[in-house]
Amino acid sequence: MASFLILNGPNINMLGRRDATIYGSKTLDEVNQEISRVANDLGVEVFFYQSNVEGELVTCIQEHWGKVQGIILNPGALTHYGLSLKDALIDIHLPVIEVHLGNPWAREPWRRVSVISDIARGQVAGFGWRSYTSALQVMAAMVEEESR
Repeated sequence: MASFLILNGPNINMLGRRDATIYGSKTLDEVNQEISRVANDLGVEVFFYQSNVEGELVTCIQEHWGKVQGIILNPGALTHYGLSLKDALIDIHLPVIEVHLGNPWAREPWRRVSVISDIARGQVAGFGWRSYTSALQVMAAMVEEESR
């Protein structure tokens, strides 16, 4: 069974209290429940981790070395400057899909810059919690195809 790490950066723990027009009204626990439902339907395993601290995200990636086949990442504000996070993602040699609840291109210009996007297989943004489930569906199919 394929396993994937769902990794969330700073402020994602505040879902349900942040601007609902950008981030939706679901809490992180509710988003994780939706992801778990899709994972169950796909027959894959997911591990969840959120931290407001970049080093803790790096440690989580390192701890999952050899245990997962891909990472779905919402880096939050680390999107724009998380270079040690980027290095950890490069080092683990796994496919990464960058996820955003809102559409960075519809917001301030500085939000359009991602230090992660050039090492990610792709980006899913602007679909609220469905960005995660869409990324999971793509990741599961991609990993299955590549393992043949």
